[in-house]
Amino acid sequence: MKQKSHILIFFFGLIFFPQLFLAQVDFNKLPKDDLGDVEDKFQEFFYEALKQKGIENYGRSAEALLKCIALNDSASVLYFELGKNYNKLKNFRSAEEALKKAVSKEPDNEWYLDELYGFYAEQNDYDNAIKTVKQLVKYHPDYKEDLASLYIRIKKYDKALELLDELDENLGVSLTRDAMRNKIYKLTGRRKDQIRNLEKRLNTNPNKESNYLALIFRYSENNEKEKAFQIAKELLKINPNSQVVHLALYKFYLEDNDTHKAINSMKTVLRSTQIKPDAKLKVLTDFVNFVKKNPQFESDLLEATALVSSNNDKMSLIELGQYYLTKGENEKALSYFEEAYKIEPNNFQVLRSILLLKIDLKQFELAKSQSEDALVKYPSQPLFYLINGVALNELNNPKEATQVLEDGLDYIIDDTKMEGDFYLQLSKAYTLLNNTTKAKTFSDKAKQLQSSN
Repeated sequence: MKQKSHILIFFFGLIFFPQLFLAQVDFNKLPKDDLGDVEDKFQEFFYEALKQKGIENYGRSAEALLKCIALNDSASVLYFELGKNYNKLKNFRSAEEALKKAVSKEPDNEWYLDELYGFYAEQNDYDNAIKTVKQLVKYHPDYKEDLASLYIRIKKYDKALELLDELDENLGVSLTRDAMRNKIYKLTGRRKDQIRNLEKRLNTNPNKESNYLALIFRYSENNEKEKAFQIAKELLKINPNSQVVHLALYKFYLEDNDTHKAINSMKTVLRSTQIKPDAKLKVLTDFVNFVKKNPQFESDLLEATALVSSNNDKMSLIELGQYYLTKGENEKALSYFEEAYKIEPNNFQVLRSILLLKIDLKQFELAKSQSEDALVKYPSQPLFYLINGVALNELNNPKEATQVLEDGLDYIIDDTKMEGDFYLQLSKAYTLLNNTTKAKTFSDKAKQLQSSN
């Protein structure tokens, strides 16, 4: 169904239809026998129907419309409104009968046909929906999209594709119709047909970048890597400034061991303003993995990371933090995590990494302060109690450490490793307080957990 049609139906249902009735019934002419009374009652019942429909009292609205019909059943719009009320009341058989009656009285009324089509579509009565929407096509050709969608539902894929071809020919391609096409190709496994369609588009319009990109993607998906690479290179020839094509090229260059071109393509992607962050992240991840195996190119990665940092790309910054963490370069890792946390201050995992790194780097004052802030935000996270306790012990504040560590124990659930860490820190705190009895008690508990694991 077309949203535009529905808006028109709603608008004219409130404004035009009452005027239609008024045109049919002359309320100014003098009563002749009982005609004046009939027209008064007709008007009264009609406006009552509109009022009740307006407050969503569809049953009473239907009753008022039936009274109108009893007085004068010549107006098709009475059945149209009655059908909509019955549909709201889920009296579907009566709704269909009323809407069909409206259409029979006025077969060329687009609004009536659209409502009947919508009714059939909602009822999954696709055969009748198809019959009805075929009548609507003569009013608006874009109803053919609805018809194609219905053909897909009843698995008449060739008819659907025929309509989509016709629409593409007359109107140009669209994302909506491409989505329908791709659904058909996926359901039927007709990948070759899909590729042929894209090849035809490229031949018809060889200057359109999206035609190349779609074909590259489908060739790659179909494991025709050489063809995909060839199309990517052709795109680069006709548009040397294309940025998006490098999302494909860098992979092909890597597979061909053309390292210089691969790195340049990755850098192009990372500095691009046209490419979405999630796509950049995938490229950066591949770049990081490449440098792990080829450390001689780390300077190129560093150059690329400068581009990422300047763009404040949260996900890329996290990825870089993870990269330097695996390399054991904790200070660099911490700097990237902190940049990411500035962009997304509610990211629990990033905050966790920051605090653990600050403990590892012996930044105990900072770890103490930031873990206290973390406990305000996450009061039931035992890890932050542990980090705070470790920092306090290292800063020689064992009394405060025992308090925060004992508080944190209450939040541990099924994590014996963390529980053991708490006991070790409590043992250390009580040792600093010269309470050897409690220190030994917690030390023994920690050893008992370690032996049980």
